[in-house]
Amino acid sequence: MILDLKGEHKMEPVIGMLYAMVDENYKRLKSIVAGMSQEELDYKGPNQKYNSTAQLLKHLSYVDLSWVFRIKGEMIPKEYEEKLGPMLDENGQLPLIKGISLEVIINQYDDVVNMIRNLCYQLTDKQLNHIVNYENGNQATIQWGIWHIADHSRYHQAHINQLRKWYSLKLVW
Repeated sequence: MILDLKGEHKMEPVIGMLYAMVDENYKRLKSIVAGMSQEELDYKGPNQKYNSTAQLLKHLSYVDLSWVFRIKGEMIPKEYEEKLGPMLDENGQLPLIKGISLEVIINQYDDVVNMIRNLCYQLTDKQLNHIVNYENGNQATIQWGIWHIADHSRYHQAHINQLRKWYSLKLVW
């Protein structure tokens, strides 16, 4: 098997490469969490002081959804906000997610990744330099936003891998 960063057929070259990064990282994320039990999905690390894998997956899907609508120049529809949001709870933390199955969380995230793919089909390489509003009054190019989706996933994959390690050690004790 030859690995490469080529987008799907009929995607423009640079967008295709950026989407390939998102797609590969999402596939990697799904392989990391595959077969995870509900207990492990909800595990919050030693002394229950970290975000659980469930929280991180929900967070990633919401952030990615935010980018889809940010790039489109639209507000997140209420139905998606209710299903995947909010970004943070009233204490400024990732919302507590407990008892929601991996299948449900991944199916919701699959829908978001499909939105990203469909958006990438609609974009042209020339549009990648368009600027969109980002958090806290900052701005970013569309190309940075798509790259950020992939990078953000890898960042939290490291957290999930650490949780998995702690969880497996917990079972040995």
